[in-house]
Amino acid sequence: MKFVDVTNDIAFRKIFGNENKKVSLISFLNAVINFPNDNKVVEIDILNPYQLANLSGGKSTIVDVKAKDKKGNTFIVEMQIAESEFFNKRILYYTSQSYTSQITKGKDYSKLNPAYFIGILEFEISKNPNYLSCHKVLDIETNEHIIQDIEFNFIELPKFNKTIEQLETSIDQWTYFIKNAENLDVIPPTVKDEGLKEAYNEANKSSWTQSELDEYERASIKEQDEIGRIDLTIKKLVKSFKENGVSDDIIIKSTGLSKEEIEKL
Repeated sequence: MKFVDVTNDIAFRKIFGNENKKVSLISFLNAVINFPNDNKVVEIDILNPYQLANLSGGKSTIVDVKAKDKKGNTFIVEMQIAESEFFNKRILYYTSQSYTSQITKGKDYSKLNPAYFIGILEFEISKNPNYLSCHKVLDIETNEHIIQDIEFNFIELPKFNKTIEQLETSIDQWTYFIKNAENLDVIPPTVKDEGLKEAYNEANKSSWTQSELDEYERASIKEQDEIGRIDLTIKKLVKSFKENGVSDDIIIKSTGLSKEEIEKL
């Protein structure tokens, strides 16, 4: 078997936004969000389903799948390869918009249902040492959760370094799949969850059409181009700093690069 890179635009949407394979998205949502056993997601409608014809030429830096379950809960699952300016404000606006759009002005607020954001990030955003973090509106002294209904979950891929032998939870298994599938030759024998099994099968290149593979390659090229532009910008910034006598300490604080990385540049 040869698996695709799950973080690729086309692959991500095909795996998580497939109307005919909803079991994978349902499994992933239940793995990430700490629902009580009697309140798990059991059925969903994908609001922006995978359609290859509509993806050609799309952005590769931010990819999302939107879904709603039968209780009316809204889910936004987003893959982002690089940190962007005002990231926190954008996701707050985006998720809040999904929440408020459920009713029109003057309608009954009781009809508002929770909105959940799940960000799969190829960069670090929080000081939490764990790769999975959950953010809610809480009382800073008592942790009382009065203002509910909007929740943000982040999977920071750089922080995930577990081996197959170290996988303990469903979200461990899912994050391992997202980060490492393209380097595997077989589905790990420890995978028992049907949704995750289906995700591996969907990620198997031999099951893809030639059109899908062509778009997958184009999306990979676009992603590398975007990363290249970011790297070039950083190099120019470091060069400008050095030429103007800025100390390495300030460059480190400004760019997040290590002293070794600065010396290489």
